[in-house]
Order: sequence, then C-alpha cells, then structure tokens
Amino acid sequence: MLHTVAIALAALCVLLLAPMAFSQGCSLCYTQVANSGARMIRALRNGIVILIIPPLSMCIAAIFFSFRKRNQFHDADGMDRRSDW
Repeated sequence: MLHTVAIALAALCVLLLAPMAFSQGCSLCYTQVANSGARMIRALRNGIVILIIPPLSMCIAAIFFSFRKRNQFHDADGMDRRSDW
C-alpha cells in the first residue's frame, strides 16, 4: 500500500514539475534568437549539437569500457582469481 502511494506521489510530482523544467530558457536569449534571422537560429542549433557531442561520446566510451572490463577479475565459474593462492 505504501509502495503504491509513493509511486503515485512521484508520478504526480513529475507531471506537475514538467512545465517548470521546460521553462528554463532565458528570456533574453529567447528574444535575441526570435529577433534574429534564420542564419542565427541555424547557428544556434549547430552550436547545441556541437556542444552535446563531447559529453555524449565520453558517456558512451565509459559504458563501453565498463562492459568490456566487467569480467576481468572473475573466472567463468564466478570465483575470484585472487582467492586461489
């Protein structure tokens, strides 16, 4: 019962706080871009894409290497290699 109430409360908070998350934009930035031409809007979109590439690639690399190295210290039977000395 308590678990269901907690999930319902969390879902309600997410639904109520979602509009605030989308309104994080600066009004000055919004008016500057709205008053500029199509070239400025295209440049801003390209800048956003360029700025997202490094953190996204670092996250993907970290996930890749962690999955690649996950069995480095364990045998196939699940025993630790350091315990058989």
